[in-house]
Amino acid sequence: MKKRLKATSSALYKRLEEEVLKRNCLTEISLLNPDPLLVASRYKDEYSALVCALFAYGNVTAIVRFLLSIDFALLSASEEEIRRSLRCYYRFQTVRDIQEFFITLSRLKAKNSSLQKIFLEGYVLHQNVMEGLESLISHLYDINTYRSKGYQFLLSKIPSQKVSSPYKRWHLYLRWMVRQDCLDFGLWEEVSPKDLLIPLDVHTFNVGKSLGLITHPRYNFKAVIELTESLKYFDENDPIKYDFALYRLGQEKIISKGM
Repeated sequence: MKKRLKATSSALYKRLEEEVLKRNCLTEISLLNPDPLLVASRYKDEYSALVCALFAYGNVTAIVRFLLSIDFALLSASEEEIRRSLRCYYRFQTVRDIQEFFITLSRLKAKNSSLQKIFLEGYVLHQNVMEGLESLISHLYDINTYRSKGYQFLLSKIPSQKVSSPYKRWHLYLRWMVRQDCLDFGLWEEVSPKDLLIPLDVHTFNVGKSLGLITHPRYNFKAVIELTESLKYFDENDPIKYDFALYRLGQEKIISKGM
């Protein structure tokens, strides 16, 4: 991979840096050009951001419309108030699924639990973000015994040594929490940006393959690792800074114009 990138690195690096400068700014996000960050940035706290990240699947306009309909103050409400007031549903999640998700988070908030602290319990030994996610997702399941297909889809499976899923929504959340620029919040100062993995979606996967940054044929965790390692060739300390730019290049189909 490094040998292949070296042959084209200068021009590709210049283009990627130009796209980061152009894309990683607040003017890139609006109701006309939506992204879940549009809602998450209104609150800039780890709990609201987690809600926005885990519902970030499907059509982006529908995602933002749904998130705008939620009363995030319910994250600090009683369980009775959550069940009484939260009556929405979204794709794979029923009304009950969403209520229980908010109840899970409200139980943690009531204990003044820091999501970063829970994440660090798994992360600190090897600076491995997947081990951090294992700690955090396990904790979320432990605090609420409720289970359903929609609820478990939302939280994802607890990561193991044989990871196959890209864990896109969780890595998106980590990008928001750890990185800091015009888009990302930088709330988790004890996690290093160099350890982050790409929040791989279909757009970034296709762009990565087209640019020669991914050779793996399938959209899975191996492609996440390969693209992340390729981006480290351009910035080893902050490889995921290219994520939003790559996403927009695919979403806007600029890749088809010959980049």
